[in-house]
Amino acid sequence: MDANTTVAERAALAAVFCLGAFTQPAITSSYEQQVPILKDFDETGVLGGLYRPNSTSARSRIAVYVMHAEQDYTSFVACTELPKRGYTTFCANNEASKYGYMSDLNFEDMMTEIKIGMVWLRNLTDIDKVVLLGHSGGGAMMAAYQNIAENGVSACNGTEKIYPCSDAMAGLEPADGLLLLDANYGLSTMALLSLNPAIGDETDASKLNQSLSVYNPANGFKNNTQSDYTAEFKQRFQQGVVARNNRILQYAQGRLKAVEAGKGMFGDDEPLTIPASLYVGFNNLFFAQDTRYLHHTTYAWPLLRKNGTTTQIVHSVRVPGNFKDYSNNWESGALKTTIRRFLSTFAIRVTDEFNIKTDNIEGIDYASSQTAPHASVQGIHVPLLTIGMTGHYEYLNAEKLHLNAVSNDTAIAFVEGAEHTIIPALTVSLILVNLGTLLRHVSIMLRTG
Repeated sequence: MDANTTVAERAALAAVFCLGAFTQPAITSSYEQQVPILKDFDETGVLGGLYRPNSTSARSRIAVYVMHAEQDYTSFVACTELPKRGYTTFCANNEASKYGYMSDLNFEDMMTEIKIGMVWLRNLTDIDKVVLLGHSGGGAMMAAYQNIAENGVSACNGTEKIYPCSDAMAGLEPADGLLLLDANYGLSTMALLSLNPAIGDETDASKLNQSLSVYNPANGFKNNTQSDYTAEFKQRFQQGVVARNNRILQYAQGRLKAVEAGKGMFGDDEPLTIPASLYVGFNNLFFAQDTRYLHHTTYAWPLLRKNGTTTQIVHSVRVPGNFKDYSNNWESGALKTTIRRFLSTFAIRVTDEFNIKTDNIEGIDYASSQTAPHASVQGIHVPLLTIGMTGHYEYLNAEKLHLNAVSNDTAIAFVEGAEHTIIPALTVSLILVNLGTLLRHVSIMLRTG
């Protein structure tokens, strides 16, 4: 950041990108939405829409590139709100299923498909800079991409990785900046945080060890309100997660050796179904039900509020959720993948020190995974903005990413009451910010002078 940029200005910059949905455009009150230019990259599976502002300016020469790991983001809020504020925005989908339950993601395919859009944007003569925008799982994906694009295959083929990448990851086109909005803890990490330790038999999801179940009232579960898990259960639960994760990882690595030795179900790969491990939000366990955990930041940060910005320890204002147990449900509960895709995309190591705290999660070896942004940001040197939405538990990751970042041009802010989907929580007033006084700070982040 510029030496003259204050904390308040950094917070203002953050507001531009996360509050667009809450306010009328500061540029003009008569903005006419442009029809996006559709772009289909033929057989690659990548397609999207290029949303342009009404007029050309320095901002219109900046393209914000939006993509999620496996959700349809062609109509994400940024697609229409950023052009109202002068920015060209490309909202694209990769080839992964958008159904939300099939978990057919493959790490190297994701990286290659982001590159397709990056190369296309770089070749547009009216675009000078490209900034990646990743929300939720898209944040984990975009952070991984930028890290490899800046540093080459050395960022993903080291011995610390469970499944090192191939040389196909060489030559990714880097972006000029990265915006992470409520980025999750990683595709792999969220699978870990959805892993039900009550599953003892991987072939029969109906058999649950109730002493390890977050849905057992004897452990502190309360339906439709905040659970109050006992310290004894918390310890058992965490140890159970570690033990089950280790069993699954050992099994998958053993099956990979069998496949590579010509003794697998197929010559290239084989299917893998893991009960009660689908990483989508409604399967996240423990902290979703007991909101005392992942409840506040460790340090004070700018908090964007209805009546202005304060700097303080930031608390989550989320309500408890995830009251339904999907453990014995194939469609909604099981991770449906393959041996290679699991190891490259969803696997992560966790130690015996695994501990879910009020302000952090300890004991996860983020560097072992290809899709954990905690590790990715340690290789990213372009300007980085992280924003957390306090109406959700993933808001806390904004702090951890900011603290892990090595870029010398970073900013962080939190939005009071905003839910994960960047809308206001029911229990908190709608955030109103006068964007007209804030837009001038955006150029600092995007290095446009």
